[in-house]
Amino acid sequence: MSKQRRLSRIFAKDGKSVTLALDGYHFSTKTAGIDNTLSQLPDLVAQGLDCALVTYGMLKNFGEALSHVRVVLRVDSTVSIFDNSVPDTVAVFSVEDALKVAAEGVVCMTFPGAFNEEKTHLMAMQLAQAADRWNMPLIVESLPYGYAVTSDDSNNPTIIAAAARAAVELGADVIKTRFSGTDEDRLIVEAAGVPVLALGGPKTGIEGYFQFVQHCMQAGAKGVAVGRNITQDPQPAKVVAGLNAIIHHNATAEDAYSLYMAH
Repeated sequence: MSKQRRLSRIFAKDGKSVTLALDGYHFSTKTAGIDNTLSQLPDLVAQGLDCALVTYGMLKNFGEALSHVRVVLRVDSTVSIFDNSVPDTVAVFSVEDALKVAAEGVVCMTFPGAFNEEKTHLMAMQLAQAADRWNMPLIVESLPYGYAVTSDDSNNPTIIAAAARAAVELGADVIKTRFSGTDEDRLIVEAAGVPVLALGGPKTGIEGYFQFVQHCMQAGAKGVAVGRNITQDPQPAKVVAGLNAIIHHNATAEDAYSLYMAH
């Protein structure tokens, strides 16, 4: 299968994607809501979910639930599961593993500017080479200075843009990264030159979250890769419906909120 065909299964025909991040078990003990959301995947797909970021174990143990959605395999994992700041990651699965479980792509992190920058860059580069051999899309979650937001620079659009471009130069086909919520977020998209998915964003009220997503789309993002704003919401299918309206139908945040609140 060609890489472009696989990308067309991560992104819809309009080149945009509502992606659900279910890969939190690789990085944190803060995983409330993930298992419950797995059981609701058919409803989420019916409301417009395009893709899910998942773990190898999920594909082994929840294969029936995940058969309803296209998946991207998370191939790296934290080096300390009890440190929720994710001090470092290491590749624990391969592109070949992704092929075995019929994933549409693979995803890993890089931490430009962090103490371990060269290790994460080497991991991304090696995954990119393997992904190219197998025509497998590589999503790189490029986070300046590390997973945790440790300073204002972590959310500086100019710095995020440089980190995104660094990941593209290593071979990323798609970027997943932070957006600051400011007008300068367009610099991130311009620097990347490949599709950019906005990282899930702050855990806020749902109305504020829809406003954040609308901003990301106006800045040029091709969608979102969101976890807890779906998995920890009491109505995850309605969140997806609202995201689908904003991302695929150019609805306003207010329209999406009205859809969420409708009975």
